[in-house]
Amino acid sequence: MRPRDAMWLALRDFYANSWRLLSVNAALGVVLVASFLATVAVPAAAIVVLAAGPVTAALAHCAVTLVRTGNLALTDAWEGLRLHWRRGLALGAAGTALLLLGFLAVRTYASASLWPLAMLTVYVVVLLGIYQLVLWTLAIAEAERPLRSLAREALLVVGQRPGSVLMLGLALLLVNAVGVAAAVMPFLTLTVAYTFLAAAHFLLEPTSEDTV
Repeated sequence: MRPRDAMWLALRDFYANSWRLLSVNAALGVVLVASFLATVAVPAAAIVVLAAGPVTAALAHCAVTLVRTGNLALTDAWEGLRLHWRRGLALGAAGTALLLLGFLAVRTYASASLWPLAMLTVYVVVLLGIYQLVLWTLAIAEAERPLRSLAREALLVVGQRPGSVLMLGLALLLVNAVGVAAAVMPFLTLTVAYTFLAAAHFLLEPTSEDTV
């Protein structure tokens, strides 16, 4: 599916199921805000952010379920949390480590006025973030397969469709950036759910109703 079509279908699905997706996305937002506030107070409390991994997995499960079946219930979020909390912890830890290392590298290069290296680091982090979005979607959609195998498949997907994957990833990055710029809550309650819906439409087999 083309990135444009995936984003359009994601918008349609989000509109039709907004109150269900908002509740799960809001829970993710609460965890992220709580971990941030805890880290500001006590830096060692940064480990709390790992709790966002299972909640993110539940949100991704809702997106996958909606794309595959065309239906979504609040119980699907609980089912996703039950099924994928371990995988969510692993992927969440990897994503957190990526962001932390990227932040430290950019700050180090910027303080040393090595701006080309700082910009290169940002570029690499963005590409790895797009790869992680593909991996998250596949990992939740095919929970019976080992994560290592899915990591290779995600790399293969990116390699086979680099232009489309990059286009979708950058478009979703822009959507999230606009959400952050507008206010924190739109980012925490709208754009993350929309991002997973668009990725699921792009990567998974569509339902019979997925026509644009």
